[in-house]
Amino acid sequence: MDKEQLKERETRVIELAVEFCNEHLDEECTELCTKLVQKLGRKRSCPLQYGRIEIWAAASVYTICSINFMFSKSSRLSTSSFEIAEHFGASGSTIAQKVTKDLLKISNVFDPNFSLKEIADNNPFNHLVMRNGFIFFE
Repeated sequence: MDKEQLKERETRVIELAVEFCNEHLDEECTELCTKLVQKLGRKRSCPLQYGRIEIWAAASVYTICSINFMFSKSSRLSTSSFEIAEHFGASGSTIAQKVTKDLLKISNVFDPNFSLKEIADNNPFNHLVMRNGFIFFE
């Protein structure tokens, strides 16, 4: 697959993820999903060249939702893995196989690059400082 075809696939994955975010989430999630897919597209061996683009879009949305605790009913932006799977016409297990946290070395929680502002602001690690080799909570 040449670079132009790969870029077209990346663009289509972004469009699908954005469509879900516009219908079910918000603009900030749209930006995070776009950022995540673009990061996937920059990988040396780009994984987007294989598999259905709907699955990659679903996995991207799932990853952002997972990092930002959106599977919790108490979340301001709440969704479910079932809703994501249904929207993209995929099974939950197929989506789970493509989840990109390991691939992109994204932390399971409080990832500064892919967290909603409200999550990043409440990160308990923001209050840790190191002095003389010891970690203190401020």
